[in-house]
Amino acid sequence: MTDVDAPVANPDPGERRHPALVAAAIALPAALIVGVIVAAVLAGRVPATEPVALGPVPAPAAGGPQCTALLPALPNDLGPYSNAELAAPAPKATKAWQQSGGNDPIVLRCGLDRPLEFNKASALQVVDGVEWFEVAGSDGMKSSTYFAVDRGTYIGLTVPDGSGPTPLQSVSDAITQVIPQQPIDPGPLPN
Repeated sequence: MTDVDAPVANPDPGERRHPALVAAAIALPAALIVGVIVAAVLAGRVPATEPVALGPVPAPAAGGPQCTALLPALPNDLGPYSNAELAAPAPKATKAWQQSGGNDPIVLRCGLDRPLEFNKASALQVVDGVEWFEVAGSDGMKSSTYFAVDRGTYIGLTVPDGSGPTPLQSVSDAITQVIPQQPIDPGPLPN
């Protein structure tokens, strides 16, 4: 009498696995580990920054000699901000700097009209020999624009909040090197 449900013994206890099966069993987990490491490295990389798009702003003196002299004198780095590519078509006499993470850029525009807010009662701050007039961001904007008001043309520097004093200092140094100081010309007091 035989028992049908009895376990069948392995007829050859020394049977070996096929080498391809062993190699696959080792290679699959190793490939999975390498894939996870590569994905982690790629995820940790800083994304490539897009060119900075600037809209047009009236700048009647952008092609003038002051702006032509200023742009090449500007530094490539302003603290953690580096020279940024401008999206075409870029306005004349502009330059931008951006952090590697692609945060809000610092933007310089040369040859601007006198700011409407700049009048005889406006407070000024002097940074490295340049008189600046600040227009703080409004409507939730997290930046301020500083206007150099003591040169032959108006120069605007828009900086994100928290960017520190380096942008104003570095740009002031470049301005004093290439554009001579002139008396300020504020607008009349508002009524």
